[in-house]
Amino acid sequence: MIPIKLTSSPLNLRTAKMDSKENQHPVMYQNVIVMRHSERLDNVEPTWVSTATRPWDPPLTQSGRVLAFKTGQGIRKNFGFPIHRLFVSPFLRCVQTAAEIVTALSDVNEAGGSVSHDDISADPSKVKVSIENGLCEMLNTIAIRVNVAPKDGNFSFDISELETMFPNGTVDNDNNEEMVQKELPKWEESVSQANVRYQQAITSLADKYPTENLLLVTHGEGTQVALSSYTKDVVEHKVKYCGFVQLTRPIFKNDHSFIGGKFNLQTHIGQNGVNYISSQEL
Repeated sequence: MIPIKLTSSPLNLRTAKMDSKENQHPVMYQNVIVMRHSERLDNVEPTWVSTATRPWDPPLTQSGRVLAFKTGQGIRKNFGFPIHRLFVSPFLRCVQTAAEIVTALSDVNEAGGSVSHDDISADPSKVKVSIENGLCEMLNTIAIRVNVAPKDGNFSFDISELETMFPNGTVDNDNNEEMVQKELPKWEESVSQANVRYQQAITSLADKYPTENLLLVTHGEGTQVALSSYTKDVVEHKVKYCGFVQLTRPIFKNDHSFIGGKFNLQTHIGQNGVNYISSQEL
């Protein structure tokens, strides 16, 4: 477990009142949202890979950008807590998804009435974003077709270039030097290895920032792991674009004593347990 890092910013998690017995205090809860990226271009335009310089790393479609932005607005509008930090896989489709969400969460318009990211004036103090290797795609032929994978197994992400896609001032440069997984996994990692990696990344990031609510933008398998790790009743399924799982755990009592309890799954919409922001919620 990574050592606990206590931030100096005020706690703004979620508080549940306890009964008035002696020596009991209200408990504060940490919330962690694990989300799949939005719609990828190569699934809509299969011929894109034939001319792409990085065919293993497709961008979002335009409708995918819109979905990601609206999902960010829905989170801001409908969740009863703020998102303090966003961590994201270095794959382009995830970074672009995160950029749209961060823009929506950073909108200085408290009513969140903007209709696109072009209308946003961002407040960088609202949320910080960092790229995290531990949230990357499974690096095997199950997730990445062998005919598009780099021949040498080198996926070569330019982190500095990816960071330019986020609103000014929202990137936490210090944290990017302290990823919980320093290097990308090796090509042809097994499904079980990837699943362990996803679970460790989720747990390590939550433990590193226990006083903050987190949003982790990853891939379908990572979202599935977040779901299956905390319930025994879920059947394997394909997670839709921008589908997310909400995890919550008790973290502090009001007297500031640390609890660090286990995560509980808060996701109940749909038979598969994965939430989606509906048009009625935007």
